[in-house]
Amino acid sequence: MRVPSAAQMAALDRRAIEEFGIPGLDLMERAGIAVARLANVMRAGARRGPVIVLAGKGNNGGDGFVAARHLNAGGIETAVWLLGRPEEVKGDARAMLDRMAGAGIALHVVEDASDLRDRFASAVLIVDALFGTGFRGPARGAAAQAIEAANAAGPPILAVDVPSGVDADTGQVEGPCVRAAATVTMALPKVGLLIYPGAEHAGRVYVSDIGFPPAVLDDPAVQTFLVTPDTVRGALPARRPDSHKGHYGRVLVVAGSVGFAGAAALCALGALRMGAGLVHVAVPEPIYSVAASRVPEAMVHPLPWRDGALAPEAADALRVLLAGADAVAAGPGLGTTAGVVGALRSVLDGTAVPIVLDADALNILATHPDLRAGVRGPLIVTPHPGEMARLLGRDVRAVQRDRLAAVREAARALDAVSVLKGARTVVAAPSGGAWIVPTGNPGMATGGMGDALTGAVAALLGQRLAPAAAAAVGAYLHGLAGDMLQGEIGPAGLLASEVADRLPGALRRARETAPPVPVAEGIIPLL
Repeated sequence: MRVPSAAQMAALDRRAIEEFGIPGLDLMERAGIAVARLANVMRAGARRGPVIVLAGKGNNGGDGFVAARHLNAGGIETAVWLLGRPEEVKGDARAMLDRMAGAGIALHVVEDASDLRDRFASAVLIVDALFGTGFRGPARGAAAQAIEAANAAGPPILAVDVPSGVDADTGQVEGPCVRAAATVTMALPKVGLLIYPGAEHAGRVYVSDIGFPPAVLDDPAVQTFLVTPDTVRGALPARRPDSHKGHYGRVLVVAGSVGFAGAAALCALGALRMGAGLVHVAVPEPIYSVAASRVPEAMVHPLPWRDGALAPEAADALRVLLAGADAVAAGPGLGTTAGVVGALRSVLDGTAVPIVLDADALNILATHPDLRAGVRGPLIVTPHPGEMARLLGRDVRAVQRDRLAAVREAARALDAVSVLKGARTVVAAPSGGAWIVPTGNPGMATGGMGDALTGAVAALLGQRLAPAAAAAVGAYLHGLAGDMLQGEIGPAGLLASEVADRLPGALRRARETAPPVPVAEGIIPLL
């Protein structure tokens, strides 16, 4: 599913109107009907009380005017509070305001927002139709007061398209922001609904079909996508009944140092649980027995060592192992000694084998950028925000302020598929395509999770998935495995090895997930 920016969404609207001849008033009418339908679902069984629509002067407010008219026509007490003067409402929104007025619906102009909390408290539902996808910066003045009043009043809030106060392109929140119980977004989801903190403000997200032609919904200019079970099913081929381990890839894991044997073991476990046929693990000789005992299904190779980590002399053995590998995972627990730098150079220099770099390999790459020049094959990097900041030469706050922009910049700069881990992991390819991963939970914020993910992505590379697909599908399934574990044991105490053990079940669930059931006509639950 494509995820447009605010500017791209405006272009899609224009294309639907100009190229396909759909009147803008018709699109607004359908959007408002969708809001009214979901409002009816949300108020079902609730106490008696009015639905209050908090409307702005733009098209988002126009959707709210339509919703109010249809709710009123259904016998539901409805009132509209307008942030601005009626004469300031223009275009299609003005036409819908006039239609609403003709239906006899009460319109209140917000002049003093100080008493709105008490007025809103009597409502059974508040519809947030203040700001649309074009909103930027913090809400101020009466708008800020109205948002704070709606949040404090008590009734659940249904946001139209995006919660007011959320930047639709980044998910950032710079001031007062609606905390919605649900958001109904039109035609396609918006980035700000999927990336935190906006995702937290959006509540349950629904997508409404408002009649865009398929050619508009699938416009190739929109190059950001939401990863879904359909993505997984489309990327992974079925396993043939007459296949053997050689068909599913030989993964080489280069990881571990004294004190960090578990990182190598978890990376190998992630690869095995994601279906790799064979996994070889290259480790410094002192941790050989620990790594071998932790993952008996992997073939562990003790390599020369110095200062607790791989030595430069490990290069020859690594080249031999590389010759038989279909994919490489390097970095977890590796250390950053001079010997490790030399060993990593031997892995990267001139090899055409697809490689995933994580953890210490990324820290080395940040201080030795010349290493990138030696890679001839596909490269995937999987940094967390701190590692991404080092790779890009900026601070973590700048990375987190616009995660999609950061991951796209890294993909271009490194000419590598880049995975920015964290709440709502994002993936980008050098070509500009990007993917938002909706799975995962706070219980996965524990040591070793990234190690297992690195192995899982390498396993998918070994099974011949394209690099971007391997990264996006691997991150989705890893997050889904964590969600499954959270459902079993609770929100805390999740172990990376336990998440890895649930990767096969996550793969099965993704393959078997049925399409979502509409909650009302044309309204599909998304997240």
